Amino acid sequence: MSAAGRERTRLYLITPPRIDPVPFSETLAKALDAGDAACLQLRLKEVPEDEVRRAADILLPVCQAYDVALLINDDPRMAAAVGADGCHVGQEDMSYRDARKLLGPDAIIGVTCHDSRHLAMEAGEQGADYVAFGAFFPTATKTPKSTAGLDLLTWWQELMEIPCVAIGGITAENCRPLVEAGADFIAVAAGVWGDEAGPADAVKRFNAIFDEITG
Repeated sequence: MSAAGRERTRLYLITPPRIDPVPFSETLAKALDAGDAACLQLRLKEVPEDEVRRAADILLPVCQAYDVALLINDDPRMAAAVGADGCHVGQEDMSYRDARKLLGPDAIIGVTCHDSRHLAMEAGEQGADYVAFGAFFPTATKTPKSTAGLDLLTWWQELMEIPCVAIGGITAENCRPLVEAGADFIAVAAGVWGDEAGPADAVKRFNAIFDEITG
């Protein structure tokens, strides 16, 4: 399927690993004012649960105001507790099936599949709402367990209806091949929040590329 015949690629935002939620909520609102995003994954590492809950409570109204889904990374129980729209689970986290039982049929649940076609097929067959492949580029946000190639996105796009997310070191300057290869969502953390021109400008540039290729 050609890029032009697909649904428009969208931005999948991921928070930095540590945030001060009040000023970050203001930055988030400005970024969402600048262009479309499908969701925000709250991904706080080595942070006490009460701080994650506080951040979710502060960011959820901002997400709702822009019709952006709030997903909690790694922790379906926290997602249920804060009333998030869903969660993202890795291969070492709660299983997809257990997360679905906990969160119910309407929650968004995505699964990390690294560079594995087998894991992606398995997640898709179980009913995951999306599969995430990566890392596609070097990233300082986390230590990636795998490096994924563009062929993985093309293979998935041709085979499956379930959306795929590309993740890992992605910026507005290097995302074009991923969109062209078949990424339904482009997941970005530092490529937005750490952008030299600012998060709002980065969101604008990403969306301009998505419009050009799949709009």
